Amino acid sequence: MGPSRLRVPGATLLVLLCLLIAPGARAQRTQFKAGWNLYSPQEDIRLGRQVAVDAEKQLPSCNSPKVDAYLAELGSKLIAKLPTAGVEYPFEFHCVNDKAINAFALPGGFVFVNRGAIEAADNEAQLAGVMAHELSHVALRHGTSEATKAQAAQTGVGILGAIFGGNAGGALVTELGRFSAGGVLLRHSRSAETQADVVGTQVLYDAGYDPRALAQFFEKIEADSKGQNPPEFFSDHPNPEHRVERVEEEIDKLGGLPRNVKRDSVEFEAIKHEVLALPTVNKDSLTAGGRAPRPMGPPPVPSRNYTEYQASAYGMKYPDNWKKYGEKDSVSFAPDGGVTEGEDGQAGLAYGVIVNVGKVEGPAGDAKALEKATRELIATLEKGNPKMKIARQPGPVRLNGQPGLSTYLSNESPAGGEETDWLITVIRPEGLVSFVCVAPEKDYENYDKTFSAILDSVRLAK
Repeated sequence: MGPSRLRVPGATLLVLLCLLIAPGARAQRTQFKAGWNLYSPQEDIRLGRQVAVDAEKQLPSCNSPKVDAYLAELGSKLIAKLPTAGVEYPFEFHCVNDKAINAFALPGGFVFVNRGAIEAADNEAQLAGVMAHELSHVALRHGTSEATKAQAAQTGVGILGAIFGGNAGGALVTELGRFSAGGVLLRHSRSAETQADVVGTQVLYDAGYDPRALAQFFEKIEADSKGQNPPEFFSDHPNPEHRVERVEEEIDKLGGLPRNVKRDSVEFEAIKHEVLALPTVNKDSLTAGGRAPRPMGPPPVPSRNYTEYQASAYGMKYPDNWKKYGEKDSVSFAPDGGVTEGEDGQAGLAYGVIVNVGKVEGPAGDAKALEKATRELIATLEKGNPKMKIARQPGPVRLNGQPGLSTYLSNESPAGGEETDWLITVIRPEGLVSFVCVAPEKDYENYDKTFSAILDSVRLAK
């Protein structure tokens, strides 16, 4: 059973941070602009919800309604002070039965708090500081900003070459759709950590809590762990330089420490006692490293009903029980369980179709340019996949009436054994358009008709 959750009633969250403070302090607070992001806030919510469901399957639940209700109530006080620019996020709070001192928030407002963070906090203000920090990551949209940068770094043939056999590119595709510890959506930079500290301090200030509590919590867990392995929190949240000083600087900008700040509550002490009494979970019984177990057996049979996808260089159809990953020039279509981990612990596409548009020199109708570009693509794939080899040399084929090349490759499958990779390439004004149909060798015959139907549906842009 996954971590329990309690939904906070949705209410439009307006930017009203400044209503409770003096005009002078309001003018001084640090403002941050949203980073480069290819995702919309609505896509943050969809992606975060998908990954949260996967996280619930992997992480042990506290199974305590009292703790859930308390986290939701405390969270609602902080949410009301977030700079969310009027976006309505469906905030959820999950208590994780893990004594490691950690917490994280997924895009869209799905927050997970380890029991270890509650146990380590000296008072409610410190726990509120941890949660305000995580909620600030949501408001500043750091998760999908990191995903945007990761995707930009792997565009073109890079992500196509990487997805086979399961290395960095394949891991990216997987991480964006499911939970993994240290995944792209949770891999914040020191700059992002500083921003979350500053905005978290503002949120604490505006909610009436001691704004120093955020820095105090970090100081406490760092001091308690000296001479030992650093807390899990610092492995997920890189510790920026001058963290305490930056928090204190922001408090000065806000007008200094307010009078009668809230530090603790009877409710927090009762909940901490409740958490300390919870049974512990043996980590050895959990999946190592927070990874999802490799699926047993093949994915569901491809649907006979198809969904349309339209890109600038082509259009196509794919089974409606498959999912689309990626955007623009590099997309993949795979069934549930189609992206999985290999024996090396890395993720890769085991079942599905990858479509890539890469730059190429030469006119669309030039046969020599097509052959040269195809050979270069294959060489790139082989470089990224040492066990890949050509099973059938490139031969002529027609795709939507246009001349192309058909090549069969073999490779090690992340699902185990060998896989067959059917590569179709065609040159268009937009570049080399490649379609790679992937399935384990033992299952390939069952997917051949689906792959043929997908390729028959392709319509190249005129």
